[in-house]
Amino acid sequence: MSQYQATVLWQRPPNVAFTDGRYSRAHLWRFDGGVEVPASASPHVVPLPFSAPEAVDPEEAYIAALASCHMLTFLSIAAKRRFTVDRYSDAVEGVMEKNAEGRIAVTRVVLNPRVTYAGPAPDRAAEEAMHHAAHEQCFLANSVKTVIEIRLD
Repeated sequence: MSQYQATVLWQRPPNVAFTDGRYSRAHLWRFDGGVEVPASASPHVVPLPFSAPEAVDPEEAYIAALASCHMLTFLSIAAKRRFTVDRYSDAVEGVMEKNAEGRIAVTRVVLNPRVTYAGPAPDRAAEEAMHHAAHEQCFLANSVKTVIEIRLD
């Protein structure tokens, strides 16, 4: 078993009433190792000036974490299969809408991985199989109800 920790910190600025809903949603995520990430509610959810569009919002972090988990698992599989990956990029997309229960949720995440190899590369079927295996083995994909799609082209 592994355990993970992060600190999420928000503090009400002086002279802000709070109960009127007119307060900043900007806050800080602090991770082990000392990394701090400015965070906020999404401007799609909380309008300006009460959100910080330059900060990471939970929905962005969620889809990035899913894509990162998939990538790390894929890289491990590629290495075990003796394919040398030079570059991996993914322009991941998430869709937030009402789910089957009528609640707002991230219902779909689309991964768009682009992988370049040094030396021999897997054929299309082998690469698809590697992505399928990565999806099956990704800890986060195994932890969520969101439909996660992988589009290679």
